Amino acid sequence: MAESGWAAAVATGSVFAQWARIVGPDLAAHTAPERLDGAELVVAADSTAWATQLRLLAGELIRRLDLELGQGAIRRVRVHGPGAPAGPRGQWRVRGGRGPRDTYG
Repeated sequence: MAESGWAAAVATGSVFAQWARIVGPDLAAHTAPERLDGAELVVAADSTAWATQLRLLAGELIRRLDLELGQGAIRRVRVHGPGAPAGPRGQWRVRGGRGPRDTYG
């Protein structure tokens, strides 16, 4: 494994293993790191409210990750909430329709 690949593996393992310590127990109970794409950390939240909270704290999170991994290891935190539930599919559908929003102008 190349030196940079080894360093990336160590960084990923450190973030994943130490997530609760880095972000705190409250945030860790509702968020989890998914992957590390270069210098971008992708985090999943279990609700849109927690996703918004983590987005607001992204700067502080990057500072904490700098202390853990070294300056500049993580440059961006991308947060996503849960996916939208699939709506019920009716018998009649219009190709290209926008669903309930279709009648609002």
